[in-house]
Amino acid sequence: MIPFRRPSASITDALDYEIAQEQASALGRAGRALETALAALSEYDRNGQDAAEMRRTLVADAGDALWRFVIQRECCGLRDARAVMRDYRVPQEVQNQMGVFRSARRRRT
Repeated sequence: MIPFRRPSASITDALDYEIAQEQASALGRAGRALETALAALSEYDRNGQDAAEMRRTLVADAGDALWRFVIQRECCGLRDARAVMRDYRVPQEVQNQMGVFRSARRRRT
């Protein structure tokens, strides 16, 4: 133990470390969810399928994943969402769906 150091400081440091670990873990999960949603949309488009309702669902899912990721980044102090849009190559239609809440019926599926 360092002389003159308050014993409670080590508890606070440990708690801060645990909080930072959880924030990083949650950010990683949210980023992977966004990547998965964008990949599903891209795969759907690449296969040239023409079911409009399915595509709308994929866009909405990607918009939801984007919203969750941006919120988690903001909780970590990362405020510039433009970097996310650029680095993840988020289509404009997905950006437009960010934060748009679907009806209760569609959320259950």
